[in-house]
Amino acid sequence: MAPGIPQLRQSIDELDRQILELLAERLRLVMRVGEVKRGLGLDVYDPARERELLERVASGAPPPLTAAMAQRIFERIIEESRGLEQRHVSELTSAR
Repeated sequence: MAPGIPQLRQSIDELDRQILELLAERLRLVMRVGEVKRGLGLDVYDPARERELLERVASGAPPPLTAAMAQRIFERIIEESRGLEQRHVSELTSAR
């Protein structure tokens, strides 16, 4: 018998939990990158890196995810990540 809506939604909820955990881990790494960039005197914003990442997710998007969908999702992730990295680096700088 095929799973019903409650079972499918439960599976979706579990995947959402996993996605949140992965996003949190990604953001922790972004903060560490910001610390390294600060130590090297590099800017937080790296447009070439962002273009490369968006091209990679577009070309690697598995169906039913389209290249455009993957790019839109990651544009938002990048935007939020960059904002967190900038705030983190600013806090480190002002704490000196």
